[in-house]
Amino acid sequence: MEKLSQIQTPFIQSQSMPKLKQDEKMVDFGQVFKQSLEKVNAAQQESDLLTDKLVRGEVKDVHEVMIAAQKASLSLQLTLQVRNKVVEAYQEVMRMQV
Repeated sequence: MEKLSQIQTPFIQSQSMPKLKQDEKMVDFGQVFKQSLEKVNAAQQESDLLTDKLVRGEVKDVHEVMIAAQKASLSLQLTLQVRNKVVEAYQEVMRMQV
């Protein structure tokens, strides 16, 4: 009989955490999420500002207002989807039996 050798998975074995240089720091998920929320909030505020300017007649190009509104809307939708996935993952972990 032949002796079985260990199964090699080169793709998985070659994947590892990249080494950080001395000037790079690890950023945790909470900080990244907070920064993303701040960007979404800024996009919402910019959209509101441009909409107000449009109502007052200060904006000549309606396209700018529509683009800002769409950016804000898409940013919010993406944020909500990420939040939903995080909540689902948390619930799944809490259902695991130890």
